[in-house]
Amino acid sequence: MYQSFEELEVWKRSCNLAVGVYKLLRECRDYGLRDQMQRAAVSIASNIAEGSERSPKEFARFLDFAHGSVDELRTQLYIAARIELVTQDDTRPLVNETKEISRMLFGLKKSLKTEN
Repeated sequence: MYQSFEELEVWKRSCNLAVGVYKLLRECRDYGLRDQMQRAAVSIASNIAEGSERSPKEFARFLDFAHGSVDELRTQLYIAARIELVTQDDTRPLVNETKEISRMLFGLKKSLKTEN
């Protein structure tokens, strides 16, 4: 399996996603949406890390929280592009990464069930 959450590829990619969101919104003056998007992005990796130190059943629950944050962030990216806060070209790679992280979270949760 894994020794620490730092070894999990989904955690690494979630951290990179959060950094990408921070960079994308560096000049954003819509502080409410910016704050919400940054919180959602950070929440993904944070929930993976926190859950990984718990029982498999609890870890699965934290993966659900992370999955919810991924969906929240993807929605916010769509909204930010539609209101022209950022361009669709700037959000496209981040949206694609949220989709991949979502699949990875689903796979990790499924692997927890098969281990028990």
